[in-house]
Formats: sequence, C-alpha cells, structure tokens
Amino acid sequence: MLVWAPASLFPASSQARADFAHHYRDLMPRLTVFVMRHGANRHEATEAAQAAFALAWESWETINRPQAWLRRVAYRQLLKQRGQREHAQEDLPDRPGGLCPAETAELGTQEALVLEILASLPMRQRQAFAWTYDGFSAQETAEHLGISPEAVRQNLARARKHLKQAWQSMKEGTE
Repeated sequence: MLVWAPASLFPASSQARADFAHHYRDLMPRLTVFVMRHGANRHEATEAAQAAFALAWESWETINRPQAWLRRVAYRQLLKQRGQREHAQEDLPDRPGGLCPAETAELGTQEALVLEILASLPMRQRQAFAWTYDGFSAQETAEHLGISPEAVRQNLARARKHLKQAWQSMKEGTE
C-alpha cells in the first residue's frame, strides 16, 4: 500500500537519492545477515532490513553514519516485528517482480551453522558478536548498544567460547 508523504520527507537532491540507492544495493545483503545473526530467519531479517531502509529514506540527508544507524534501526524493527507477530501468517502473498538486494545474501554451510548456534546465545552475546563481526570496534558497539566497552568485550568472549564449544561438538559428532 502506498502512503502519501510530503516531498520534504524524501532526499531532495539527486546526489542524495543516488547515495541512498548505492547504500541500499551495497548494505542490504549485509544488513539482512546482520539481523540474522540476532536469531532472525531470512524472512524476518529481510523485513526488518527493509523497514530500516524505509525509515532511512525519510531522513536520509540527516543520517551521519548510515551503516551503524541502519543496524540499530533494523534490530529495533526485528524486536518490533516479533512483538506484533503473535501468530505467524502461513499464506504469504506472492512476491512482486524484480530482485531485492537482500536476495543476494548467500549463506555458506558454515555460516548457516554459525547462525544456528548464534540463535541459541543470549541477546547481548548475539549483539556483541553481530556488531563486531560487521567491523565495529568495542567502543562503537558499546555506544550503539548503550553498554560499556568492557561489557561488549565480555559478551563477545562468551559468544566466541560458546561458538568454539558448539563447533567442537559438531566436529566430534561427525568423526
């Protein structure tokens, strides 16, 4: 459904629109995987990432650090979706034509296993891992999550320990 909004809500310059399009193409697959690292399935992650970009479109020219902003908003959108979705809808409508950049996010077998293990971690450990894996420092992650850098490092160490233990268990199970 299209919703009318005043033209002032959209990027005014053609340069800003081109910049947004560039970020959408480049960041959408990574943003989708980032949300999946928080325990979302592909559909939930794509929906949260799309919602984040929709909100970014409305204020694109005022966003200083798009990568961090989009991650924060996409995570909040995931939490919002989960709160609204008490009963999942089984019959999803057919997808319209075209290819969403999120569809290009391909997961290898190992990454799919890591995502499965990450889904079992406590929320803070998943967050610390997801932000760090996407190249943010402990200080930057702490700022975005509203916790101390020490808490980020501690949660990251716990997440890595859990991942290593789970990986060892899987390797032992296949030998």
